Amino acid sequence: MTNEIADPLVEFPDVSATSDLVHISATQAGAVTVTMNRPHRKNAFDADLVSALEEAFRTLQGAEGVRVVFVRGAGGAFSAGADLDWMRAAADHTEADNRADAYELAKMLKALYDLPALTVALVESAAFGGGAGLAAACDMAIATADARFAFSEVRLGLVAATISPYVIQAIGPRNARGLFATGRQFEAAYAEKIGLVTEVVADVEALRNAAHRIAREVMACGPVAVEDSKRLVDDVAGRVIDHALMEMTAHRIAAARVRDEGQEGVRAFLERRKPRWAE
Repeated sequence: MTNEIADPLVEFPDVSATSDLVHISATQAGAVTVTMNRPHRKNAFDADLVSALEEAFRTLQGAEGVRVVFVRGAGGAFSAGADLDWMRAAADHTEADNRADAYELAKMLKALYDLPALTVALVESAAFGGGAGLAAACDMAIATADARFAFSEVRLGLVAATISPYVIQAIGPRNARGLFATGRQFEAAYAEKIGLVTEVVADVEALRNAAHRIAREVMACGPVAVEDSKRLVDDVAGRVIDHALMEMTAHRIAAARVRDEGQEGVRAFLERRKPRWAE
């Protein structure tokens, strides 16, 4: 296995598309890029794009060797949120139809959130509404300095309901109340300050470099340990530090120490060599 890392901001000749709307590129080392491909609509969501994204994320859940998943939009914008034609059609739907429609978006976001590999949103230009929610559902989000964000549903008389679990987890209840209730736009620097964005970089070239850096960092880590670390955060967050939690965390590290990956990692460290997964 090589440590070649795919450039997450360009397409490759061997790209395989799950549909015309979502492209997936990957390297032998396990760096995967999922690209939303509606540049003429600034990658705004409609039913077809949501379905294609869910299919892509579910495919990656069962794929072997996936180490890091980058999510980006084609054409220089991340996602402008809901497509206007999709919204227009929804206005004539029944409540039951709208509920089914919204649940498809909820399933897509959960499929992304549940990916065992590290997930990283690469945000350029606009991340509005569902687009900002997509970034929040990733483990990390890197944005160019000129990126703009908004939870603008309230300005249409709507609420940011489907994306709210991921946004509130990222930025906390108080920040979410203010941004959900005003729908105002905010810059990447503020998004970083409140936790929606992990890192702000100067431009697209710096975004590319940051993605390469993260991929290299992930490749140095045990694949099972990465998955377990993500689950650990979910299992520990918000819990009281009591005997049960102490027992659970002790069990988790003990299990990690005796499994093959943990044994190999410790031996490699002591022998001053790279572990097998990083070769």
